[in-house]
Amino acid sequence: MKRIVLLISIAAMALFSSSTLSAQGKFGPDSAECIKYLSYYTEYYKQKNYDSALPNWRQAYHLCPPTSRYSLLSDGTTLLKRVLQANSKNPIYKEALVDSIMKIYDERIQYWPKYATSSLNNKALDMYNFMKDEPEKLYEGLTNAVTELGSSARANIYLFQISTAVDLYKDGKLDPESVINVYETAVKNIGEMKPKNDTEKRSNEKTVSDIESLFITSQVASCDNLIALFTPRFEADPQNLDLAKNIVRMMGITEGCTDNDLFLSAVTVMHNMEPSHVSAYNLYKLYAGRADVENAIKYMTEAIENAESDAVTDGGYQYELAAFCYKNAQNAKAYEAAQKAVELDPSLAGKAYMLMGTIWGSVVCSGNDIEQRAKYWVAVDYMNKAKAADETLAEDANNMIRQYSSYYPQTAEAFMYDITDGQSYTVSCGGMRATTTVRTQK
Repeated sequence: MKRIVLLISIAAMALFSSSTLSAQGKFGPDSAECIKYLSYYTEYYKQKNYDSALPNWRQAYHLCPPTSRYSLLSDGTTLLKRVLQANSKNPIYKEALVDSIMKIYDERIQYWPKYATSSLNNKALDMYNFMKDEPEKLYEGLTNAVTELGSSARANIYLFQISTAVDLYKDGKLDPESVINVYETAVKNIGEMKPKNDTEKRSNEKTVSDIESLFITSQVASCDNLIALFTPRFEADPQNLDLAKNIVRMMGITEGCTDNDLFLSAVTVMHNMEPSHVSAYNLYKLYAGRADVENAIKYMTEAIENAESDAVTDGGYQYELAAFCYKNAQNAKAYEAAQKAVELDPSLAGKAYMLMGTIWGSVVCSGNDIEQRAKYWVAVDYMNKAKAADETLAEDANNMIRQYSSYYPQTAEAFMYDITDGQSYTVSCGGMRATTTVRTQK
């Protein structure tokens, strides 16, 4: 059968002889021989008889111009990779084969620009497969590839690049700044890729996650390194949004690296240029951590007022604001925020009511004995509301109720001020106001 196929191929070549002159340009000065070996190797290749295809391909590759047929080069990389795999334990032969494969990839890129992107991607993947024992050469090759490809590179090539960079860093052959730059570029370019479908999108997201994990565990990016690297860049271009995003992302994934002026400045730039409830909330967290009450409240208010956030999110923000204000002796603001939290998200009612009761129980009220103690009636009201809304709070609420009710006025004391049990009573204290019911100790 193979003999018949070869005879057919030879017959086909005879047809080419009548047009030798026109073919010489495409198939080179020895066009007949070029066409013959192209035909030979192609038939064997189609039959998956790669051992027989290889020597004929070698002849075709030697005789034919690289522009004669794209498959001459693409099939060549496939054939040589099979030989490489069979001789992987022969270091000298392996090195020569790898060099040959890379040379063919370069010809594919040079002479067939239509396929240059896929060829360069495949070259980078094969570099990683076959050159791991030469990490410096591998790193250089991968870096050249991703520099050329940008967001057209396959995402996993960036993972291979940073993996190689981290290995070189651990061996003392690459400085931290270079590894950080690799990480920055990888995340940026993968973020600019346009996935063809949801599967590719999820794959890219996983690759970014893997890159971040590798970067974090490498401990290349100490906080001191990041501050030293990015401070002069930020000072030179303080309104660069992409730079600010990089700083926030990288410092955010580095342990203990958010409590510094550079991080705060970068987050502020992001918020000013692309304001959102998330960026405002992040600024609240930063200022709250610095005990800067005024700015913390300012940015939490911005987060709540941002139209992008929904009611449930705003409810959570209001409750967190209430807790923060109470902690910082801003009782009236705390009480107001806790009330709004319940309105926005009723699921927060239990803990919000408990906080409101605690606020009332701790506020200092002026006036006569009744006016000073009336706050405890309101506090107990909210504790009862808290345990009714969330039974898991019952034990804590009951403890507070016992504590607060011990401060109720005696019946005789209340009588002296012309008030009795069960009477409606309005309490105004510390900028807060509530209507409650008189209760006395019997």
